[in-house]
Amino acid sequence: MPELDVKIHPLTQLTEDEQMLKDASAEFADTIIKPKVHEMDEAAKLDPDLITQFFDMGLMGIEIPEKYQGGGGSFMMSIVAIEQISRVDASVGVFMDVQNTLVNNAFLRWGSEEIKERFLPQLATEKVGAYCLSEAGSGSDAFALKCSAKEDGDAFILNGTKLWITNANEADIFLVFANINPEDGYRGITAFIVERGMEGFSISKKENKLGIRASSTCELLLEDVRVPKANILGEIGKGYKVAIETLNEGRIGIGAQMIGIAQGAFDASISYTKERKQFGKAIADFQGVQFQLAQMAVELEMARLLVYNAARLKEARQPFLKEAAMAKYYSAEVAEKLSSMAIDLFGGYGYVKEYPVEKFYRDSKIGKIYEGTSNMQLQTIAKIILKDG
Repeated sequence: MPELDVKIHPLTQLTEDEQMLKDASAEFADTIIKPKVHEMDEAAKLDPDLITQFFDMGLMGIEIPEKYQGGGGSFMMSIVAIEQISRVDASVGVFMDVQNTLVNNAFLRWGSEEIKERFLPQLATEKVGAYCLSEAGSGSDAFALKCSAKEDGDAFILNGTKLWITNANEADIFLVFANINPEDGYRGITAFIVERGMEGFSISKKENKLGIRASSTCELLLEDVRVPKANILGEIGKGYKVAIETLNEGRIGIGAQMIGIAQGAFDASISYTKERKQFGKAIADFQGVQFQLAQMAVELEMARLLVYNAARLKEARQPFLKEAAMAKYYSAEVAEKLSSMAIDLFGGYGYVKEYPVEKFYRDSKIGKIYEGTSNMQLQTIAKIILKDG
């Protein structure tokens, strides 16, 4: 039988540019971020020097074109960088994730040329962005938001409160969703660019969280904030499209964050089980432990394949909504399971802050909650498969 000339390209095979950014991000995480992780977690605050270093590394504007002073990279490059950073600290991983997969992507897709020229160079080089959709009464029901916007000449006057806003303390540019006509329901939602320092806009309560503690999660107050019409992103009344379609991409970023957590827990488990001795030999020599490590490796690889597949589909401009929901759902499950297994393998040491795995466990829980709960991902998947079946 003649041999077939078939070239196999594994889904996890990276391009040269993707591999270079992955390696650079991994080195940055291991050498610069890792020594700061415990202190930042205890203080519940990002080290300000890290923020500057992220911009210097080009990690805050990966997909922003070079003409706007960005890296001119791909979506997949953002994903592998988020994964590598989150492998060491998911608090820092979500900091760059929100910037790249939510804020920057929204500006790139929906911004006019004038908007892009004004804001993208800032987002690429010096200013942190925040994505402001959630409110007290609008979580999974995202379009039940009460934040209002009333037209006033060449501006809109915004009033309301936003909750659970990631990067709020560090951000200077806030993408705020408000309704200009509540009677029209979601058809009145509009995306406004609110800038720090605008009169009536303030950062309020900072949440004291279980995990990703160094990442700031705050309440925002908008009291008669006058936002020029020039600061509207996309079309008036079409903010729901901006929100939905940006979050679809953002879920892949959360998937990358979760496989980063899972990888960190797995790496720590491999290292510890080789070093820890009981009954005269390393616990990695016991078959029961080997089975657990093998299970972790399989589930991590499955989660990574789902995340990378969704990212590749998005890059190829193919339908990816179902795949993004699957990636986020399953990677969150795997991150929580693997970090829990890591604690079991560490025993008593896994339960104390001297070792890293208890933090991986705390950080993993958010994956089932933000940017669409696990139940919402299952609902999305079910709707699509029933429609297509």
